Amino acid sequence: MTQFTRRTLLAIGGAGLGLAACGNGIGSDGAAKIDARVDATRDYLLQKYPGTQELMGKARGVLYMPLMTEAGFGIGGSYGRGALRINNVTVDYYSAASASIGFQIGAQQFAHALFFMTEDSLADFRRNDGWEVGADARYALPDRGGAIGTDTTTSLAPVIALVFGQAGLIAGASLAGTKYTRIIP
Repeated sequence: MTQFTRRTLLAIGGAGLGLAACGNGIGSDGAAKIDARVDATRDYLLQKYPGTQELMGKARGVLYMPLMTEAGFGIGGSYGRGALRINNVTVDYYSAASASIGFQIGAQQFAHALFFMTEDSLADFRRNDGWEVGADARYALPDRGGAIGTDTTTSLAPVIALVFGQAGLIAGASLAGTKYTRIIP
């Protein structure tokens, strides 16, 4: 049986974070490239899940994260870049990053969008550098029929999170522990 030292686990975790950065173009994503990815993500949501049109119409702002890459082997991480849009106009760019430890192995990519349903939730997000998805966020789940699973609970939530487009070897995708930081691409 192989025993891992702390140094080995840190090296594996660093490799996991490095893999998470691959495919996200760290250092090569300018504003135009992020905006193009956000446009494609928005269009995909509207085409695949028509119910997002209603959410977008009610939201005070939407943060689109078109590509999150997550990798882990005991220690893992995820990374992605996206844009905050108000009235469908980009106002800021953000990175999202998370780290985790525990029983995990594999890699996956996914996209997500955060719908800020109140002025207060949007202002709180924009005001706080290093904002983290908290208990006030509710998840809306797309079903196979293309509808968004919003009910009274989610429609009254200040932030609605929609995770979609998962592909890879890790089952599920979570935004728990993800920190969002304003960037200048």
